[in-house]
Amino acid sequence: MPGEISPVSPTGKHSGPVPSPELRASHADRDRVVAVLTVAAGDGLLTAEELDERLETALSARTLSELALLTADLPATPAGLTGTATAAEAKDVVRIEQVFSGPVERVGRWVLPRRLELAVNWCDVTLDLTEAVITQHTLRIDVAMAGKKLTLVTRPGIEVDVDGLSLAHCKLSHRRERTAPDTPTTLRVELVGQKTHGKVVVRPARRTLGQWLLRRPAPFSA
Repeated sequence: MPGEISPVSPTGKHSGPVPSPELRASHADRDRVVAVLTVAAGDGLLTAEELDERLETALSARTLSELALLTADLPATPAGLTGTATAAEAKDVVRIEQVFSGPVERVGRWVLPRRLELAVNWCDVTLDLTEAVITQHTLRIDVAMAGKKLTLVTRPGIEVDVDGLSLAHCKLSHRRERTAPDTPTTLRVELVGQKTHGKVVVRPARRTLGQWLLRRPAPFSA
C-alpha cells in the first residue's frame, strides 16, 4: 500500500510486520492447568510418569502457549458444573447411615446438597470439598457420629463453622487455608450436632511436591 513503511531492522534492512509477543502466564494460569492435569490423571487419562512430566513443565511455563500444549490432548471440562446451572440437581437433604463398616467418602466432583445428615457409628467419614459443585452459599451438616474420624477437606473460599458441634471424648483439629484477605467466601459449612470419641479434622487440600517447593496453595476446581 503506497505510503506504508515496513519496520526497519537494526541492520538497516526493511522487515515484515513485527509479531506480537506471546502472552505471559500468571500463577493462576499455571494453577488452573495443574488442576486439569491432576483430575485427568485421576480419571486415568494420564500415567503417573506423564503427570509428573507435565506438572514440572506447567510449574515452569512462562507463556500461555506452553500451558496450552499440556492440555491440548485432554477432553474439555464439561460446562455448567458450577453455580446455578446445577441448582436443579442439588438435593434438599442427603442422609448417610452406616454402622461398623467401611469408610464413607465423598470425593471428586459431587453436587453438594442443601443439608447433609451423618448418622454414622464407628466408620471413617471423608468429605472432600476441593472439587465439589457448590449450589448455594451455606451447607449444613447435621452430625450424629460416634468413633473413628470425620474429615473435611476444604479449598480457598470455604469457611467451616464448628461452633454448633458438641464434642465428647473427641479431639478437634481445625487448620485454615492461608489466603489473601480479599478472597471471597463461596461456601459456609455449618457443623452441628454431636461427635463422640474419635476425631474431627478440618484441613485444606494437601500440596503437591512442586507446590511445596514453590510455596504455593494447592489447586482447586471452580
